[in-house]
Amino acid sequence: QVQLVESGGGLAQAGGSLRLSCAVSGRTFSRYHMGWFRQAAGKERVFVAAISRAGGVTYYGDFVKGRFTISRDNAKNTVYLQMNSLNPEDTAVYSCAAKNFDMSLVPDRQDYWGQGTQVTVSS
Repeated sequence: QVQLVESGGGLAQAGGSLRLSCAVSGRTFSRYHMGWFRQAAGKERVFVAAISRAGGVTYYGDFVKGRFTISRDNAKNTVYLQMNSLNPEDTAVYSCAAKNFDMSLVPDRQDYWGQGTQVTVSS
């Protein structure tokens, strides 16, 4: 079993920054590709960013447009999402996910999920 715990969400002003963290326990962290997804109120969960096991490959949702950076520290069993230039459309619950074997950007194909952390961006 793998446990994921997000932190770092909260309230930010438009143009501001937040850094989300996701601590992983239970299995060897480096076995998993990691991803961030978000779900705004009344909308479907969508892909935000993903990073490969060793951190050498990253993917981003089109709406990120260079504002977010995903990274991981395998020694600390943690994945991060640095979010800059936030705007109110970024308001959502952000969740991290772990995927074994092949990397996937599809929410339904992730193996494990955290509980999510709320990000609210005011204008």
